[in-house]
Amino acid sequence: MLIEFKAKRFDLTIEYQNQHILSLIYRRISMKLYWSMPPSLRQHYQQELQHYQNAFATGNLSEAWHRLERAHILGQAWPLEHSYVHWLMLRFGIYIKSTKEVLGQIPRLLVGGVKSFVGKIPVGNTGGANVPSLRPMDISPDLKQILESNLK
Repeated sequence: MLIEFKAKRFDLTIEYQNQHILSLIYRRISMKLYWSMPPSLRQHYQQELQHYQNAFATGNLSEAWHRLERAHILGQAWPLEHSYVHWLMLRFGIYIKSTKEVLGQIPRLLVGGVKSFVGKIPVGNTGGANVPSLRPMDISPDLKQILESNLK
């Protein structure tokens, strides 16, 4: 029973820590319907995708995956960017021959953009099949700072 309580408490702590970023994202979306992310944030998103491509090209697959997760966190509030990262994750799963990742990315690819469009995203979720698709997760301090400074 104590372990279950600690797990629930951990999830609530993460959800509370991300509440500020979630409110910034919702405020940004509720003011106007955004099909693409703000240019200031897009720069950081594209930088993560470039780091992914460089790491993938050199065979550093763990770094490549890490960069996809970071791009997912930055882009998950916008339908096109969110779906594109899931597309790249699906292709990555195929490349590494991971049935779990491929099967996990298909539903995420189909509904991820829709969930972004309606504002129902688990903030901080890294997007891989190794984590539940609806679980909010803690955001690294550098990404948190990027999101906070570009969503005001």
